[in-house]
Amino acid sequence: MRGKRILLGISGGIAAYKIPILVRLLKKQGAEVRCVLTPSAADFVSPLVLATLSEQPVHIEFWNKDTGVWTNHVELSLWADVMLIAPATANTLSKMASGACDNLLLATYLSLKCPCVVAPAMDLDMYQHPSFKRNLAQLQEDRVWVIPATFGALASGLEGHGRMEEPENILAYLQSFFNTTSKKTEAQKRILITAGPTQEPIDPVRYLSNHSTGQMGFALAAAALEVGHEVLLISGPTQLSLAHPNLRSVSITTAQQLFEAVQAHWSWATHGIFSAAVADYRPKELATQKIKKNDDSLQLDLIKNPDVLTWAAANKTSQIVVGFALETNNSEQNALNKLRYKKLDFLVLNEQQDGVSGFAAPTNKISIFDQDEKRLDLPLLSKPETAQALIHYLDANA
Repeated sequence: MRGKRILLGISGGIAAYKIPILVRLLKKQGAEVRCVLTPSAADFVSPLVLATLSEQPVHIEFWNKDTGVWTNHVELSLWADVMLIAPATANTLSKMASGACDNLLLATYLSLKCPCVVAPAMDLDMYQHPSFKRNLAQLQEDRVWVIPATFGALASGLEGHGRMEEPENILAYLQSFFNTTSKKTEAQKRILITAGPTQEPIDPVRYLSNHSTGQMGFALAAAALEVGHEVLLISGPTQLSLAHPNLRSVSITTAQQLFEAVQAHWSWATHGIFSAAVADYRPKELATQKIKKNDDSLQLDLIKNPDVLTWAAANKTSQIVVGFALETNNSEQNALNKLRYKKLDFLVLNEQQDGVSGFAAPTNKISIFDQDEKRLDLPLLSKPETAQALIHYLDANA
């Protein structure tokens, strides 16, 4: 980080109170820091504190009303090695996605010649709102890097996703960013990974799901990123988060949404690792009101969900397709049947043993089958160790 020029954009959210800590951490690493605030950001964090810690003037308006000096947003954009916008509020991200330019921070963003990284921060309902997700997807298409918000206590008193990543982790992200962007290699793979459960709504308050926590899928993403691959992580509802310059994340809830996300991004990938626990069926009809407990029994009419893995294998061009099978009996035969029927390149067998392997366990014991049906058994390992072993195997064999 020594000598790196960080242009820090700060928008008006309560998480701005953490930014002086981040400035101090960056300076300790030898980085140069300049701060650009939206007008409302100054209500949440003191410009004087930021100026003192960064040892640079803080910029808020296009011109200084006291001195009449114009702030050259183009000069700021040319100076920076990276622009980090943290916290990035829903309002600022919406304006960035649409190309609005009504303050100095936005004008600087639109003039950038360097990469831009954003760290969203907002309440959980805002973070889950379709309009925010569209804006974030647009920014990612525009090659803006995203440090996903984490799960935790929010200023509203609620708990959920929307909390800005902690300053120490933002620093680690920037360190990885500079290491990654300076070490691009031709051999880099583009890996699409599915993770976590799906939830199939029954009525406005209930859904069908499973016990998947997403730990294995997130560990696979982390392991792939660690060795230099690009990753697109499509995840169902979990409390996990992961940030890295080479990571793009897509959040889904239902199997249909997962299917559509895979369809949209499959042509990008060189490899697909399908570790999500996808519901095979969904209710045929969604009740518009909560179903009341009036009868002794309840019958649900279920219909089949799209088979994401089968579609990916059938529609591959040159992609390597890796499926997962969680089994409780006849494990090897069921795994081989899936490998053959779905025409996969590799199949990872994961046997459910409560508390030891499978859903919600900290460890996994997997077996890998290749197209020739050769079996490789791995010992019981932590999920991060299992993920590292699997990525190493694929690097050597795929």
